[in-house]
Amino acid sequence: MKKIAVIGSINMDMTAVSDKIPRPGETISAKSLRYIPGGKGANQAVAASRLGGDVTMFGCVGDDAFGPALIDNLKNNGINTDFIRMISGESSGLAMIVVAENDNAITVIPGANASVSEEYIDANWNEIVRSDIILLQNEIPEETITYVINRLNAENKTIIYNPAPARRADKNITQKVSFFTPNEHEARIVLGDDTTDIRDLIREYNGKMIVTLGSKGIAGYDGGYIQIPAIKANVVDTTGAGDTMNGAFAYALSAGMSYRDALVFSNTAAGISTEKEGAQAGIPTRAEVENRS
Repeated sequence: MKKIAVIGSINMDMTAVSDKIPRPGETISAKSLRYIPGGKGANQAVAASRLGGDVTMFGCVGDDAFGPALIDNLKNNGINTDFIRMISGESSGLAMIVVAENDNAITVIPGANASVSEEYIDANWNEIVRSDIILLQNEIPEETITYVINRLNAENKTIIYNPAPARRADKNITQKVSFFTPNEHEARIVLGDDTTDIRDLIREYNGKMIVTLGSKGIAGYDGGYIQIPAIKANVVDTTGAGDTMNGAFAYALSAGMSYRDALVFSNTAAGISTEKEGAQAGIPTRAEVENRS
């Protein structure tokens, strides 16, 4: 089993459940409010670990009330938290989420996640490179992501880059990662291409780009364009489905699955994750995924 490192965000999700997502300027009532550990980095780490992976989390939390709770949550999910840094005088990352209409709207406040700096990477580099597969997302500073990818590429590590929230990416960076995993909307922002058919973009990147398609499943390239349909699921909350897919894909590779089998596995895990409320609550075990495959 190969070791997995996740370098990314650790947030507390403030999740409100409502009948609809408000329009700009509109005030609505929510049915409930819950505080749920999240952050794209933490979600992906939990997914990889719950499925059976050997996972170490690298990131920062604040010294507020959320910080220790977020670290404990990761520990309770079997993740090595020895290298998470608590930032004095800073709040932990916070995501404000409205769940409604089988969809969600999210606003993220970075907080301590902004402290995942090049200095932090240098301080923890010897531990980071102990891992074989490294997961990254866009909820830490852009310059840190570029720095990490350049260094990991020189070490010939397997790099999975989930470019979300989406921003335009330097083509030099997308070429240096092993896989990058936007959804269909994010892919066009990341690549700066609003017109080319998504299938042609996937072909162009020759297996590097994997695109999640929501209710249409997942698409990649394995000697030709492939699309794997979404599983039939009783959708409750789509928050974290993409994170589950990324964590599951990392785990599948760490367990020695082929590219195609890893896509099928991660697509199934993502579908199952939508059947419960909360980004982490619905993340399945390996047995649950295999039972639905």
